[in-house]
Amino acid sequence: MKLRLLIVEPSELIIEGIKSFLEGQIRFKVLEPEMNTDHLAERLVAARPDIVLINPTLIDSVSHLRGEQPMAMVALVYQYVEREALKNYDAVVDIRDSRATIIETLAQASPGETDSAKHNYELTKRETAVLVQLAQGKTNKEIADALNVSVHTVISHRKNITHKTGIKSVAGLTVYAMLNNLLDESTLI
Repeated sequence: MKLRLLIVEPSELIIEGIKSFLEGQIRFKVLEPEMNTDHLAERLVAARPDIVLINPTLIDSVSHLRGEQPMAMVALVYQYVEREALKNYDAVVDIRDSRATIIETLAQASPGETDSAKHNYELTKRETAVLVQLAQGKTNKEIADALNVSVHTVISHRKNITHKTGIKSVAGLTVYAMLNNLLDESTLI
């Protein structure tokens, strides 16, 4: 299945250049581009792109655009952009990059990639609480009792955590919790 790519860029020259770079690529289907961000939120819901390649000077933040859709937001850079502004993006494509680099960056940024280190999902507060309890070595029943929920709810949260992080083992989830500063050393047994 081809990755649906939406280009959001005011320059026709840049749009046509990117389209020619991707021409003949079996991985991508380039959607009708957007020249501005006036109706971008509605367009994202309607078009359901996998990847949005957007000029970061057009918008302050892309985090509100994602909604519930799994899509990669990739910054298209060809002029100075503050590093801080690029932190909200899943990847950055520099116009001076080679064709192969641009194609690979877009493919790796897509939400369909199986790289467990790259997920666009955040854990809910309850999932984080379950993860912390899990990292402390507690059983599903102990977690359920501590959080005042059923064991089935804990199991459901664990499935969501595994889906969102891509990590299946308790040890891996514990490392994830530690790397994301969800635990202090005093909470571990």
